[in-house]
Amino acid sequence: MPGNLSPDTISRLWLPRPALASCVRAALSRDTRAAVLDDAQRMDHMPSSPLCTLFWQFEGTAELLPPGAPESLAVPRERLEPRAMLLGPSTRPTIGWHAGPCHGLMVMFTSDALHRLTGLEVADWVNRRADVREALPADWVAMCEAVLAETGDDARMARVQDFLEPRWEAVRPALPLQAHRYLDWAHSLAAHAALSGTGRSLRQVERRVKRWAGLPMRSLLGMGRAELAFFNGMAEAAERGAPNWAELADASGYADQSHLCREVRRVTGFSPEELYRRIQEDEGFWGYRLWA
Repeated sequence: MPGNLSPDTISRLWLPRPALASCVRAALSRDTRAAVLDDAQRMDHMPSSPLCTLFWQFEGTAELLPPGAPESLAVPRERLEPRAMLLGPSTRPTIGWHAGPCHGLMVMFTSDALHRLTGLEVADWVNRRADVREALPADWVAMCEAVLAETGDDARMARVQDFLEPRWEAVRPALPLQAHRYLDWAHSLAAHAALSGTGRSLRQVERRVKRWAGLPMRSLLGMGRAELAFFNGMAEAAERGAPNWAELADASGYADQSHLCREVRRVTGFSPEELYRRIQEDEGFWGYRLWA
């Protein structure tokens, strides 16, 4: 395997059932129980995101480095104690670490969908996380505990989706938002906000977007452009061997290459060139490889 990748880890991506496509963006699982990893390979790098996440830790432990801390285990880390947690939207990239073999699952929701499903005020959860028992209604807590008790990730995902389908059918908007990409979702959310309620001024629309999504429209569009550049870059690399950042900036809606570099660094913590290299070579960027 090239670089610092391990052939013994199992990382999986699930896309939701069609009935949940406007509610659940995707699910990721990670299982390193059969792998022998060094400290660097047990890192988890994740970008900032407008999504809300349900996270289960089935085996092992998870720790977080402080926001903005250097990529070093010399800095103090926060241990994530609950085995089932809710994570709100994030405005900064995160670095996690596992002290040994681990197995976990995360299901990622568009934030407006989680608001509809639970009544949660997503704006109050930006850069926050908590035990599901402190954050979610009783039926959701029961589902999360059943997932912890389930055997096998396929059965766990089936249980989550069986729980969500009738609930989403009951609350989904008449014209479901497009959620395939962040930019599609952000534009769809803004259009829905403009057609909802009595006030349709720009300020009122932006207030509705922030209430439903937890983040202002400007942040959603910034994350959307960065994601678009990421997908365009991976596609171009597959064809040409390496991305052309100036062309990618233009194709992804940036003013110029410098604008692209600033935005990608803000969302991921890395320059585009460094991010691309580490996705190819570093085990800790497994989430980016799955997303691509």
